[in-house]
Amino acid sequence: MCTTISISAKFTCTRTCKSKYQKKQKMLIPAAVPFKHCTELPKNGISFTDLRLDEIVDRQSRQANNNLLSTSSSSAKGLISNYNNNQKIVFNPRFLDEAYERCRNICAAYAKTFYLGTLLMTEERQKAIWSIYVWCRRTDELVDGPNAPHMNDAVLDRWQERLENIFSGCPYDMLDTALTDTVKKFPIDIKPFKDMIQGMRMDTRKCRYQTFEELYLYCYYVAGTVGLMSVPVVGVASESLTKIHNIYEAALNLGIGNQLTNILRDVGEDALRGRVYLPQDELAQFGLRDEDVYSRTVSDKWREFMKQQITRARFFFSKAEEGASQLDAASRWPVWTSLLLYREILDAIEDNNYDNLTKRAYVGRTKKFLMLPLAYSRAVSEPKIT
Repeated sequence: MCTTISISAKFTCTRTCKSKYQKKQKMLIPAAVPFKHCTELPKNGISFTDLRLDEIVDRQSRQANNNLLSTSSSSAKGLISNYNNNQKIVFNPRFLDEAYERCRNICAAYAKTFYLGTLLMTEERQKAIWSIYVWCRRTDELVDGPNAPHMNDAVLDRWQERLENIFSGCPYDMLDTALTDTVKKFPIDIKPFKDMIQGMRMDTRKCRYQTFEELYLYCYYVAGTVGLMSVPVVGVASESLTKIHNIYEAALNLGIGNQLTNILRDVGEDALRGRVYLPQDELAQFGLRDEDVYSRTVSDKWREFMKQQITRARFFFSKAEEGASQLDAASRWPVWTSLLLYREILDAIEDNNYDNLTKRAYVGRTKKFLMLPLAYSRAVSEPKIT
């Protein structure tokens, strides 16, 4: 999660910026996303309400509640059968097993740490998360893969049509079939998926982000959406007294924190490609410009700037904690593991003396395993009332 589990790689601009003097391009923003109530934005980002996400939460939670009323099986909590009017679609079990197996293989090959986390989930949830991961990865590949030079609006239009067919029970290929089965079993709304495609449209048009407000919106589209997709799968603890909207907002914050961490980790690599995913106005506040990033010189100004950026990412992780302990007990451990491991990347940047221009911060295998007991201790704690 993405995700509440991070299943998003950092999506990057596929168009080469023509020059350092290139005029700022207009960001493609849906009319439904207002900016007028963002006075606290370098700290908090755009509010949950201003992103118009309540409709997602309402639809998904309403469907989940209906399902709980119609079943007496405690193991079905958080699940919903025959969702999205797909109840007439029946797939051959062997074909469906192969579809999920392919999703598993892709996840294991391209997201090793995340994949290990999914193995801590129940089998049904594992499969669902794998299918979501694969769809997100394929979406990313449209703008950041081998065929990226051929990317245009028409391609994304066709991809969105395929998405709508998935939710209508008419998958195009085997991998689509796995997601079709997933959205039939879980109360997953289509809007976060559409919003992620919107993020891809932004990525084909924009190479710079003038303010954190703009960067936050981008992070929502390409990573925060993963949290919204994942909550219905990981489930909410039956004993939780927290408002469901607060849990979704925590999942969104985890996605934002993960994406900001990806950006800070990859600054040096992005600079080699002429890409700077940092707020331009905040660089200027510290006397920095794109040229300072391209030169890959770690100055005192850069260190102070990075301290501010790391503090912000940690803020979103802290907000995410408020919802991590409210999830279903079977899903808390992998979610806490993801949260703590991503925080370790920020620690690694600090350990490198804020040199993320010539060094790549990473968490070694030993430290990853050492984090598992701590994540488990957080996972078994009783949900707190928030």
